[in-house]
Amino acid sequence: MSRRVLILGGAQSDFARHWQREGSDLAGEMQRVVQSGLAECSLPADQVQAAHIGNFAAELFCHQGLLGGLLARCDPAWAELPIMRHEAACASGSMAILAAMASIEAGRAECVCVLGIEQMRNVSGEQAAQNLGCAAWHGHEAQAAKYLWPHLFEQVRQRYVEQHGLDARYLRRIAEINLANAKCNPLAQTRDWQLQAEHFAANDELNPRVEGELRRRDCAQISDGCAAVFLCSEAFAQQHARRLGRSESYPAILGWGQRSSPLPLAEKLPAASERGLMFPHLQRTIADAMQRAGLADAWQLDLIETHDCFTISEYLALEHFGLASPGQGWQRIEDGSIELGGRLPVNPSGGLIGGGHPVGATGVRMLLDAWRQVEHKAAGYQVEGARLAACLNIGGSFSAVASFVVGRPS
Repeated sequence: MSRRVLILGGAQSDFARHWQREGSDLAGEMQRVVQSGLAECSLPADQVQAAHIGNFAAELFCHQGLLGGLLARCDPAWAELPIMRHEAACASGSMAILAAMASIEAGRAECVCVLGIEQMRNVSGEQAAQNLGCAAWHGHEAQAAKYLWPHLFEQVRQRYVEQHGLDARYLRRIAEINLANAKCNPLAQTRDWQLQAEHFAANDELNPRVEGELRRRDCAQISDGCAAVFLCSEAFAQQHARRLGRSESYPAILGWGQRSSPLPLAEKLPAASERGLMFPHLQRTIADAMQRAGLADAWQLDLIETHDCFTISEYLALEHFGLASPGQGWQRIEDGSIELGGRLPVNPSGGLIGGGHPVGATGVRMLLDAWRQVEHKAAGYQVEGARLAACLNIGGSFSAVASFVVGRPS
């Protein structure tokens, strides 16, 4: 990384809110979150030199394109701001982060806003599922499925079972942990949910099947949400810190990784006879971020925010981060390592299952939570003594993947 990229801070909306019921929309939420983020950072708007937006499907959900024009309305100083939009399904926010990093590393901008946004609760569940299906190969995959993504990730789960075997209680435990963590997060979508043991059991009334063996608690929620972070160069951060009288350095993006893979899930699934990692490109993406950060392995981290669109995706992440051998991810669940207070907490924010999953905002929210943890501003879900945090963001059926490591520069 030619120029270090630092994180000044940011803000997010309350993911439990239903924008349409409140009479709000994309433009209003952009402005609210941008102004909150600028205030959090004590950053004058005219010091921001560019912006990048992560969004998947505003045209389908809201009939709205050209989101840069809405972001340009958020402050009078941004009326002519260079703004770009990026799309990679659920990894859209991470692509916006990578683009913002590149502009800082290249010296084209010293301070950049990254904003992720999605409004998804303004349509029916079936319409939302149809819209989200655009991230699969239209006309070629899961055409008979009512809910395309649960159908495809059920295929992932089935293949893993064929490869290694899997006790469903470990997936249920992931859901329990993330939903419990979300209760401590004041911006999590499910923080006020009242759930009992039977809501996580094989109970067709309280935890009905969605597709195959995947049940309601295995799935992240449809969410409205917006998140923003402000990235900058080291020189800008030093000047900003001096102006505020801050003595401590700002957290930095110490490492990153990104890879794509063919769109259809069937072209990525390994043979049932294979015993290795299910998605090697996912492991290599994480390894790139770790190597760039100078880390020997993931056990040097203090926490992970990973993409749990379904419980099986978090389960796979445990193995692809190298926390367990292929087929042995259950060990990290059984020994309590991933719990808040465990050896390496995973999704202390509640993740997507507990926190909410506004698709285009998810990658930005993850980076913001990594910043919160390193800054010790994560309130009720703070990991004690956190210094290093990693994020893993996934788009589609692992077709777009990105990973970041956040910590204080040495």
